[in-house]
Amino acid sequence: MLARVFHRWERRLASTATNRVVRPFDWGVEWIDDPQVRAAGNPSTALQSWGERTVAASDAFYAVTPADDYRLDGDVLTFTSAIRTPHDENNVVRARFFADPSRRGRTRAVLVLPQWNADRGGHVGLCRLLNRFGLTALRLSLPYHDDRMPPELTRADYIVSSNVGRTAQVCRQAVLDARRAIAWLHSRGYESIGILGTSLGSCLSMLTAAHEPLLRAAALNHVSPFFADVVWHGLSTAHVRQGLDGHVTVEELRRMWLPISPWPFISRMRDRSVLLVYARYDLTFPVDLSRKLVIEFERLEVAHELAVLPCGHYSTGVTPFKWLDAIALCRFLNKALHV
Repeated sequence: MLARVFHRWERRLASTATNRVVRPFDWGVEWIDDPQVRAAGNPSTALQSWGERTVAASDAFYAVTPADDYRLDGDVLTFTSAIRTPHDENNVVRARFFADPSRRGRTRAVLVLPQWNADRGGHVGLCRLLNRFGLTALRLSLPYHDDRMPPELTRADYIVSSNVGRTAQVCRQAVLDARRAIAWLHSRGYESIGILGTSLGSCLSMLTAAHEPLLRAAALNHVSPFFADVVWHGLSTAHVRQGLDGHVTVEELRRMWLPISPWPFISRMRDRSVLLVYARYDLTFPVDLSRKLVIEFERLEVAHELAVLPCGHYSTGVTPFKWLDAIALCRFLNKALHV
Protein backbone atom coordinates (compact mmCIF):
# COMPACT_ATOMS: atom_id res chain seq x y z
CA MET A 1 0.00 0.00 0.00
CA LEU A 2 2.69 2.50 1.04
CA ALA A 3 4.81 1.53 -1.98
CA ARG A 4 1.91 2.29 -4.34
CA VAL A 5 1.42 5.71 -2.75
CA PHE A 6 5.09 6.62 -3.13
CA HIS A 7 5.29 5.23 -6.66
CA ARG A 8 2.33 7.36 -7.77
CA TRP A 9 3.94 10.37 -6.13
CA GLU A 10 7.27 9.66 -7.82
CA ARG A 11 5.64 9.47 -11.24
CA ARG A 12 3.77 12.70 -10.61
CA LEU A 13 6.95 14.50 -9.52
CA ALA A 14 8.84 13.13 -12.54
CA SER A 15 6.12 14.30 -14.92
CA THR A 16 6.72 17.97 -14.09
CA ALA A 17 9.77 17.95 -16.39
CA THR A 18 8.27 18.61 -19.83
CA ASN A 19 11.48 19.23 -21.78
CA ARG A 20 12.73 15.67 -22.13
CA VAL A 21 13.78 14.89 -25.71
CA VAL A 22 14.24 11.49 -27.33
CA ARG A 23 17.51 11.94 -29.18
CA PRO A 24 18.71 9.75 -32.06
CA PHE A 25 20.96 6.81 -31.30
CA ASP A 26 24.67 7.16 -32.03
CA TRP A 27 27.63 4.92 -31.23
CA GLY A 28 29.68 8.08 -30.65
CA VAL A 29 32.98 6.38 -31.47
CA GLU A 30 34.53 9.78 -32.31
CA TRP A 31 34.33 10.60 -28.59
CA ILE A 32 36.46 7.60 -27.65
CA ASP A 33 40.19 8.21 -27.67
CA ASP A 34 41.09 4.72 -28.85
CA PRO A 35 42.26 3.91 -32.41
CA GLN A 36 40.88 0.36 -32.18
CA VAL A 37 37.36 1.67 -31.57
CA ARG A 38 37.50 4.30 -34.30
CA ALA A 39 38.84 1.88 -36.88
CA ALA A 40 36.53 -1.01 -36.01
CA GLY A 41 33.98 -2.23 -38.52
CA ASN A 42 31.57 -3.30 -35.77
CA PRO A 43 31.10 -0.47 -33.24
CA SER A 44 29.12 -2.63 -30.83
CA THR A 45 31.84 -5.25 -30.47
CA ALA A 46 34.57 -2.61 -30.40
CA LEU A 47 32.91 -0.57 -27.63
CA GLN A 48 32.29 -3.66 -25.51
CA SER A 49 35.94 -4.63 -25.85
CA TRP A 50 36.96 -1.05 -25.07
CA GLY A 51 34.91 -1.17 -21.90
CA GLU A 52 36.73 -4.26 -20.64
CA ARG A 53 40.17 -2.89 -21.54
CA THR A 54 39.43 0.46 -19.95
CA VAL A 55 38.34 -1.03 -16.63
CA ALA A 56 41.60 -2.97 -16.53
CA ALA A 57 43.52 0.27 -17.19
CA SER A 58 41.29 2.63 -15.22
CA ASP A 59 44.20 4.39 -13.51
CA ALA A 60 45.28 5.69 -16.90
CA PHE A 61 41.70 6.43 -18.00
CA TYR A 62 41.10 8.61 -14.95
CA ALA A 63 44.62 10.06 -14.65
CA VAL A 64 44.84 13.85 -14.50
CA THR A 65 47.23 16.60 -13.44
CA PRO A 66 46.18 19.74 -11.52
CA ALA A 67 45.00 22.68 -13.63
CA ASP A 68 47.41 25.57 -14.19
CA ASP A 69 44.74 28.29 -14.25
CA TYR A 70 42.69 28.03 -11.06
CA ARG A 71 40.92 31.33 -10.34
CA LEU A 72 38.76 32.13 -7.33
CA ASP A 73 36.62 35.21 -7.96
CA GLY A 74 34.46 35.86 -4.91
CA ASP A 75 32.96 32.46 -4.20
CA VAL A 76 33.27 31.11 -7.77
CA LEU A 77 36.19 28.89 -8.72
CA THR A 78 37.00 28.36 -12.40
CA PHE A 79 39.63 26.31 -14.20
CA THR A 80 40.10 24.54 -17.53
CA SER A 81 38.77 21.01 -17.87
CA ALA A 82 41.26 18.28 -18.74
CA ILE A 83 38.85 17.08 -21.46
CA ARG A 84 38.23 19.32 -24.46
CA THR A 85 34.76 18.96 -25.95
CA PRO A 86 33.29 20.72 -29.01
CA HIS A 87 31.49 23.19 -26.72
CA ASP A 88 33.62 26.00 -25.29
CA GLU A 89 31.19 26.67 -22.44
CA ASN A 90 31.63 23.11 -21.21
CA ASN A 91 35.42 23.27 -21.24
CA VAL A 92 35.56 25.73 -18.35
CA VAL A 93 34.88 24.08 -15.00
CA ARG A 94 32.86 26.11 -12.50
CA ALA A 95 32.47 25.49 -8.80
CA ARG A 96 31.00 27.50 -5.94
CA PHE A 97 33.11 27.75 -2.79
CA PHE A 98 31.43 27.72 0.62
CA ALA A 99 34.16 28.40 3.18
CA ASP A 100 33.17 27.45 6.70
CA PRO A 101 32.61 30.88 8.35
CA SER A 102 33.54 29.52 11.78
CA ARG A 103 36.92 28.40 10.36
CA ARG A 104 36.50 25.08 12.12
CA GLY A 105 36.56 23.65 8.60
CA ARG A 106 39.91 25.16 7.67
CA THR A 107 41.42 21.69 7.24
CA ARG A 108 38.22 19.77 6.37
CA ALA A 109 36.44 20.10 3.05
CA VAL A 110 33.82 18.27 0.99
CA LEU A 111 33.49 18.30 -2.80
CA VAL A 112 29.77 18.21 -3.67
CA LEU A 113 28.48 16.74 -6.95
CA PRO A 114 24.73 17.38 -7.45
CA GLN A 115 22.25 15.28 -9.38
CA TRP A 116 21.68 15.18 -13.13
CA ASN A 117 20.04 18.39 -14.39
CA ALA A 118 20.62 20.24 -11.13
CA ASP A 119 20.29 23.98 -11.62
CA ARG A 120 22.59 26.64 -10.14
CA GLY A 121 20.83 26.39 -6.79
CA GLY A 122 21.00 22.62 -6.54
CA HIS A 123 22.69 21.46 -3.31
CA VAL A 124 23.49 25.03 -2.21
CA GLY A 125 21.41 24.48 0.93
CA LEU A 126 23.30 21.24 1.56
CA CYS A 127 26.62 23.08 1.23
CA ARG A 128 25.48 25.62 3.81
CA LEU A 129 24.43 22.80 6.13
CA LEU A 130 27.90 21.28 5.74
CA ASN A 131 29.23 24.66 6.90
CA ARG A 132 27.07 24.34 10.01
CA PHE A 133 28.88 21.09 10.74
CA GLY A 134 32.24 22.84 10.45
CA LEU A 135 32.99 21.59 6.95
CA THR A 136 34.01 23.74 3.97
CA ALA A 137 32.12 22.79 0.79
CA LEU A 138 32.96 23.14 -2.90
CA ARG A 139 29.96 22.61 -5.17
CA LEU A 140 30.99 21.45 -8.65
CA SER A 141 28.83 22.12 -11.71
CA LEU A 142 28.81 18.89 -13.69
CA PRO A 143 29.67 18.96 -17.41
CA TYR A 144 26.93 20.45 -19.60
CA HIS A 145 25.10 21.85 -16.55
CA ASP A 146 24.04 25.47 -15.78
CA ASP A 147 26.80 27.84 -17.01
CA ARG A 148 28.48 24.95 -18.84
CA MET A 149 25.40 24.26 -20.98
CA PRO A 150 25.57 25.32 -24.66
CA PRO A 151 22.62 27.33 -26.03
CA GLU A 152 21.16 24.41 -28.02
CA LEU A 153 20.34 22.53 -24.78
CA THR A 154 17.60 23.02 -22.19
CA ARG A 155 18.64 19.90 -20.26
CA ALA A 156 22.05 18.35 -19.58
CA ASP A 157 21.45 15.71 -22.24
CA TYR A 158 25.04 15.30 -23.37
CA ILE A 159 26.20 13.67 -20.13
CA VAL A 160 23.50 10.96 -20.23
CA SER A 161 22.05 10.14 -23.63
CA SER A 162 21.65 7.57 -26.38
CA ASN A 163 25.07 8.62 -27.73
CA VAL A 164 27.14 5.83 -26.20
CA GLY A 165 30.66 7.19 -26.64
CA ARG A 166 29.76 10.75 -25.69
CA THR A 167 28.11 9.61 -22.45
CA ALA A 168 31.23 7.66 -21.47
CA GLN A 169 33.60 10.52 -22.30
CA VAL A 170 31.56 13.25 -20.59
CA CYS A 171 31.20 11.17 -17.41
CA ARG A 172 34.96 10.68 -17.53
CA GLN A 173 35.28 14.46 -17.87
CA ALA A 174 33.25 14.91 -14.70
CA VAL A 175 35.62 12.63 -12.76
CA LEU A 176 38.70 14.46 -14.05
CA ASP A 177 37.06 17.80 -13.19
CA ALA A 178 36.39 16.49 -9.68
CA ARG A 179 39.99 15.37 -9.25
CA ARG A 180 41.25 18.80 -10.35
CA ALA A 181 38.89 20.44 -7.86
CA ILE A 182 40.22 18.18 -5.10
CA ALA A 183 43.78 19.10 -6.05
CA TRP A 184 42.84 22.77 -5.63
CA LEU A 185 41.37 22.12 -2.18
CA HIS A 186 44.52 20.28 -1.18
CA SER A 187 46.66 23.17 -2.43
CA ARG A 188 44.66 25.50 -0.16
CA GLY A 189 45.65 23.50 2.91
CA TYR A 190 42.67 21.17 3.25
CA GLU A 191 44.05 17.86 4.50
CA SER A 192 40.87 15.93 5.32
CA ILE A 193 38.79 15.86 2.14
CA GLY A 194 35.59 14.00 1.35
CA ILE A 195 33.18 13.80 -1.55
CA LEU A 196 29.39 13.82 -1.59
CA GLY A 197 27.36 12.96 -4.67
CA THR A 198 23.66 12.53 -5.38
CA SER A 199 22.14 10.28 -8.06
CA LEU A 200 24.37 10.71 -11.15
CA GLY A 201 26.67 12.69 -8.85
CA SER A 202 26.84 9.65 -6.57
CA CYS A 203 28.08 7.43 -9.41
CA LEU A 204 30.66 10.02 -10.43
CA SER A 205 31.70 10.50 -6.79
CA MET A 206 32.41 6.81 -6.35
CA LEU A 207 34.46 6.72 -9.54
CA THR A 208 36.40 9.71 -8.23
CA ALA A 209 36.91 8.21 -4.78
CA ALA A 210 38.10 4.94 -6.31
CA HIS A 211 40.88 6.76 -8.18
CA GLU A 212 41.76 9.78 -6.02
CA PRO A 213 44.14 9.07 -3.11
CA LEU A 214 43.53 12.47 -1.49
CA LEU A 215 39.96 11.49 -0.57
CA ARG A 216 39.25 10.07 2.88
CA ALA A 217 35.47 9.65 2.71
CA ALA A 218 32.64 9.27 0.21
CA ALA A 219 28.95 9.88 0.92
CA LEU A 220 27.07 8.25 -1.97
CA ASN A 221 23.47 9.43 -2.06
CA HIS A 222 21.33 7.06 -4.21
CA VAL A 223 23.45 4.19 -5.47
CA SER A 224 23.43 1.57 -8.21
CA PRO A 225 26.04 -0.85 -9.52
CA PHE A 226 25.69 -0.29 -13.28
CA PHE A 227 25.24 2.94 -15.25
CA ALA A 228 23.48 1.10 -18.09
CA ASP A 229 20.91 -0.58 -15.86
CA VAL A 230 19.77 2.71 -14.32
CA VAL A 231 19.36 4.22 -17.78
CA TRP A 232 17.54 1.13 -19.02
CA HIS A 233 15.15 0.64 -16.10
CA GLY A 234 14.95 4.02 -14.38
CA LEU A 235 11.93 6.32 -14.44
CA SER A 236 13.94 9.48 -15.17
CA THR A 237 15.74 7.99 -18.17
CA ALA A 238 12.84 6.36 -20.01
CA HIS A 239 13.33 8.84 -22.87
CA VAL A 240 17.02 7.90 -23.11
CA ARG A 241 16.12 4.23 -23.36
CA GLN A 242 13.73 5.06 -26.19
CA GLY A 243 16.71 6.33 -28.17
CA LEU A 244 18.70 3.19 -27.37
CA ASP A 245 15.98 0.60 -28.03
CA GLY A 246 16.51 -1.49 -31.13
CA HIS A 247 20.20 -0.58 -31.43
CA VAL A 248 21.78 -2.14 -28.35
CA THR A 249 20.78 -4.51 -25.54
CA VAL A 250 21.18 -3.69 -21.87
CA GLU A 251 23.78 -6.46 -21.54
CA GLU A 252 25.87 -4.94 -24.35
CA LEU A 253 25.44 -1.43 -22.98
CA ARG A 254 26.49 -2.60 -19.52
CA ARG A 255 29.82 -3.77 -20.94
CA MET A 256 30.29 -0.55 -22.93
CA TRP A 257 29.60 1.65 -19.92
CA LEU A 258 31.41 -0.51 -17.37
CA PRO A 259 34.25 2.08 -16.99
CA ILE A 260 31.69 4.65 -15.76
CA SER A 261 29.94 2.19 -13.43
CA PRO A 262 30.70 1.70 -9.71
CA TRP A 263 30.60 -2.13 -9.87
CA PRO A 264 34.18 -2.93 -11.00
CA PHE A 265 35.70 -0.47 -8.51
CA ILE A 266 34.11 -1.54 -5.22
CA SER A 267 37.28 -3.16 -3.90
CA ARG A 268 39.15 0.13 -4.44
CA MET A 269 37.01 1.73 -1.72
CA ARG A 270 38.59 -0.30 1.09
CA ASP A 271 40.69 2.54 2.49
CA ARG A 272 37.85 5.09 2.39
CA SER A 273 35.03 5.75 4.83
CA VAL A 274 31.89 5.07 2.79
CA LEU A 275 28.21 5.85 3.29
CA LEU A 276 25.74 4.18 0.93
CA VAL A 277 22.26 5.71 0.75
CA TYR A 278 19.24 4.45 -1.13
CA ALA A 279 15.50 5.14 -1.02
CA ARG A 280 13.07 2.32 -0.30
CA TYR A 281 10.54 3.39 -2.97
CA ASP A 282 12.94 4.61 -5.66
CA LEU A 283 11.87 4.17 -9.30
CA THR A 284 14.77 6.14 -10.80
CA PHE A 285 17.56 4.13 -9.16
CA PRO A 286 15.54 0.90 -8.85
CA VAL A 287 15.81 -0.58 -5.38
CA ASP A 288 16.89 -4.05 -6.53
CA LEU A 289 19.94 -2.45 -8.16
CA SER A 290 20.79 -0.43 -5.04
CA ARG A 291 20.56 -3.55 -2.88
CA LYS A 292 22.75 -5.46 -5.31
CA LEU A 293 25.52 -2.88 -4.83
CA VAL A 294 25.17 -3.06 -1.03
CA ILE A 295 25.33 -6.86 -1.12
CA GLU A 296 28.51 -6.72 -3.20
CA PHE A 297 30.12 -4.33 -0.71
CA GLU A 298 29.27 -6.89 1.97
CA ARG A 299 30.47 -9.87 -0.07
CA LEU A 300 33.82 -8.19 -0.74
CA GLU A 301 34.01 -7.15 2.94
CA VAL A 302 34.43 -3.49 2.04
CA ALA A 303 33.51 -1.51 5.16
CA HIS A 304 30.63 0.91 4.77
CA GLU A 305 27.69 2.50 6.54
CA LEU A 306 24.17 2.22 5.16
CA ALA A 307 21.16 4.54 5.29
CA VAL A 308 17.79 3.61 3.78
CA LEU A 309 15.40 6.53 3.25
CA PRO A 310 11.64 5.93 3.69
CA CYS A 311 10.75 7.65 0.40
CA GLY A 312 11.53 7.63 -3.32
CA HIS A 313 14.08 9.35 -5.55
CA TYR A 314 12.24 12.60 -6.31
CA SER A 315 10.57 12.74 -2.90
CA THR A 316 14.02 12.78 -1.31
CA GLY A 317 14.00 16.46 -2.22
CA VAL A 318 10.74 17.12 -0.35
CA THR A 319 10.32 17.91 3.37
CA PRO A 320 10.76 16.01 5.67
CA PHE A 321 12.76 13.52 3.64
CA LYS A 322 15.29 16.07 2.40
CA TRP A 323 16.21 16.80 6.01
CA LEU A 324 16.53 13.12 6.93
CA ASP A 325 18.84 12.68 3.97
CA ALA A 326 20.89 15.84 4.52
CA ILE A 327 21.44 15.22 8.23
CA ALA A 328 22.56 11.63 7.56
CA LEU A 329 25.05 12.83 4.93
CA CYS A 330 26.44 15.68 7.05
CA ARG A 331 26.74 13.62 10.23
CA PHE A 332 28.63 10.91 8.38
CA LEU A 333 31.08 13.34 6.78
CA ASN A 334 31.60 15.24 10.02
CA LYS A 335 32.56 11.99 11.73
CA ALA A 336 34.59 10.54 8.84
CA LEU A 337 36.65 13.71 8.29
CA HIS A 338 37.58 14.27 11.92
CA VAL A 339 41.13 15.56 12.45
